[in-house]
Amino acid sequence: GVEQALEMVTSGKHVDAKTAHAAGLIDEIVPEGELRPAAVALAKRVLAEKRPLRKVRDLDDKVVAARGKPEIFGSFRKANARKFRGLLAPEYNIRCIEAAVNQPFEEGLKVERKLFMELMTGEQSAAQRHVFFAERQVWKIPDVPEDTPVIPIRKVGIVGAGTMGGGISMNFANVGIPVTIVETRQDALDRGLSVIRKNYERSAKGGRLTMDDVEKRMSLLKGTLKLEDLADCDLVIEAVFENMDVKKDVFGKLDRIVKQGAILATNTSALDINEISTAVKRPELVIGLHFFSPANVMRLLEVVRAQRTSKPVIATSMQLAKKIGKIAALVGVCPGFVGNRILYARQLQANAMLMEGAMPWDIDKVMYDFGLPMGPFAMSDLAGLDLGWIREKSSSSTIREVLCEKDRRGQKTGAGFYDYDENRNARPSPVTEQIIRDFAAKSGVPQRRISDQEILERCVYAQINEGAKILEEGIAIRPSDIDIVWINGYGWPVYRGGPMFYADTVGLKTVVAKLKEYGPKLGKDFTISPLLVKLASEGKRFQDLK
Repeated sequence: GVEQALEMVTSGKHVDAKTAHAAGLIDEIVPEGELRPAAVALAKRVLAEKRPLRKVRDLDDKVVAARGKPEIFGSFRKANARKFRGLLAPEYNIRCIEAAVNQPFEEGLKVERKLFMELMTGEQSAAQRHVFFAERQVWKIPDVPEDTPVIPIRKVGIVGAGTMGGGISMNFANVGIPVTIVETRQDALDRGLSVIRKNYERSAKGGRLTMDDVEKRMSLLKGTLKLEDLADCDLVIEAVFENMDVKKDVFGKLDRIVKQGAILATNTSALDINEISTAVKRPELVIGLHFFSPANVMRLLEVVRAQRTSKPVIATSMQLAKKIGKIAALVGVCPGFVGNRILYARQLQANAMLMEGAMPWDIDKVMYDFGLPMGPFAMSDLAGLDLGWIREKSSSSTIREVLCEKDRRGQKTGAGFYDYDENRNARPSPVTEQIIRDFAAKSGVPQRRISDQEILERCVYAQINEGAKILEEGIAIRPSDIDIVWINGYGWPVYRGGPMFYADTVGLKTVVAKLKEYGPKLGKDFTISPLLVKLASEGKRFQDLK
C-alpha cells in the first residue's frame, strides 16, 4: 500500500525477504539454493492453472485505495517534517508516489524521471557525494603510512567524571574496553557513574540495549579517587576544567604515575596542547582527543597532533576512533583547533550584527533556515551563557555579561537571549531586545535594518574565510576535512556539503567580492585569507587543492 511505500522510499531502510513477502512485493520465498527449480515450478503452475499474466503496471488495487485522499501524503509530510527538513530527495520521493496514485502509469513514469534527473544533477546530490568520499578521505594522513605500528589499547583511564568524562567513558565500555574513572570527590564520582547508568538504561528502554548489556557495560567501569589507579592504563584522557594551570598540573602527575609507553591525551576544546605537553617528560606520547558533547552520541572526534606527537600515537588514536564508532579528523594546534575556531569567526559576526540592529532571533532564524539545527544565540542559551563567566570580574562590557548579571544565563535559568516556558520552548524576549538597544546606544553604534541575505553571508562567508586560513596554516590536511568537522560536530546540513564545499558552489570570486563589500563591518581585525583571494583570482575551487 501507499503508506508502506512512502516509508520504504523515504527511509532507505533494508527490506528483507520476509517483509517483502508480507508486503506483497514478491510471490514466494524458497529455501537457499532452490531458486531456479522453484521458479520453474511456479511458472508451470501458473500455466497449468491458466492464471492471467499480470503486469506490475496494471496492479493498481492498492493505488486506487489512496486515490483522492491527499491527506495520506499531507499527514506523512507533517509527521516527518523535522527529519526531512531541507532535503529534496524525500519530498521528491513523495511526489513520485503521488503521481503513481493520481496519474496514468506512463505519466507517473515521466514525473519520476523528471524528478530523478533534477536530483541527480542538482547541488544536493553533488554535496552528498562529496561527503561520502570526504568521510573516507579523512582517515588518510599523508605523513603517517598505513603500516605505522600502533599501541595496543587494552585499558583506558579518564580523569574527570563530569558530562564529558562520563560520555567519553561510555564510548570505550561500549566496545568492551575497561575504563577507570578518577574524580576528586566521592559525590562527584557517584553522580557521574549514576548518569552513565541512566543513559544506558534509557537506551535499554528504547530497545537499543538489553538490561544484560547495561550491566555488562557498567561492569567495565571502575570509579576511584586515586590517580595512582591509572598506573597500568594504556591510554589516559584528561577531561577536567578548561584551565591551562589545572591541566598542566594533572599531566605532570600522570607523567609520574602512568606506565611508560602509555598515551596521555587531553579533551581540551581550545587550549594549546604544545604547552600542556611541556608538563611531561614524554611529549611524543601527548595528543588531543577532542570529543564533542554529548560525547557518547556525537560522531566527531578532533584528533589534535602537537609538535612532538609521534606517528604511532597518531595512528593509534585514529584507529581507536574508528573502533569506538567515531569519525576522526586529524588537526593541528591553534586556538579552537578547526571546529571552534571557525565557530568563533561566525560568532564575531553574529555579535557585531546584534550591535548594528539585528535581534538574536533574526540571526538564528536565518541560520536555522539555512539548515543548521539552531542559530548561534539559541546554541549559547542551550550551553549556558555563564560558561567562562565570573561574576566578580564581570563589568557589563558585553551583552552576554549584562544578561548574566541579570541572571539570564540561558535555558537553565528560564531566560537568556530568549525567554523560556516550563518546557524550555523559546520565545523572543522584549527584555533582551531592550538590553541590546540600550547597549548599542551607550556604545554609539547606529542601528539599522539588516537583511537576511547579509546575515547569512556575513556569518557563513566569515566561516569560509577562517577555513581558508586554517588550510594556509596547515592546521587541517584538506578542505574536505573541515567539511567533515562541521557536518559531524556542528550540524552543518549534509545537503550543503560543509562550509568549504558550499563556498565552491557559491563561487570563491563571489565570496571574496562580498567580504570586500562588507569591509569595515566585519571588524577592525578582520582580514581576507590570501589563499581565498588567490584561488578566486585563478578561478579555482577549494576542491582543486591537492
